[in-house]
Amino acid sequence: MVPLVTIEGLDGAGKTTLATALAERTGATLLREPGGVAASERIRELVKDPALTIGPRAEALLYAAARAQLVEERVRPALERGELVLLDRFVDSSLAYQGAGRGLGLAAVQAINDFGTEGLRPDLTLLLRVDPSTGRARQSRRGDEPDRLERSADDFFERIAAAYDDLAAREPRRIRVLDASAPPSAVLDEALDALSAL
Repeated sequence: MVPLVTIEGLDGAGKTTLATALAERTGATLLREPGGVAASERIRELVKDPALTIGPRAEALLYAAARAQLVEERVRPALERGELVLLDRFVDSSLAYQGAGRGLGLAAVQAINDFGTEGLRPDLTLLLRVDPSTGRARQSRRGDEPDRLERSADDFFERIAAAYDDLAAREPRRIRVLDASAPPSAVLDEALDALSAL
């Protein structure tokens, strides 16, 4: 199969900007998480709704369910057709946000996602590293109403950032760390360089 490439990082790191630019340059099939198919988009509405109370375990299961449907409906078929697939978030997000941020533990979150995706793993992950305070400042400049996760306290995002760093240290061959404070054009060039190595 052709490569599966994922883009990860804190909210406000520039993932969507990079994903869009990469898709334009490479012709990749670009999908976002949670979402990408009708059922997963419905789940996206649930997990982001600031009016809802969703416990950590339910949150992890909802993300895994959205991911499972996206993989079944869009990701695996695209890979089987020989398309380069680019995902704006994937399992590493759940490991960082729910496993570390919510304190559920990486092993439990990995297990439900392995079940949901049938063990699908990215060939390359581009991790946009940004200081949590910088990411939050970028979010606030967007002018959008913060969603349920974005309303979390600073220590939540610090745990997530640390978890991403730990994941990168554990899997240096898969995870390429990019400096998200660099200009978008420089981040794109570095991402294209990482893609060319595949």
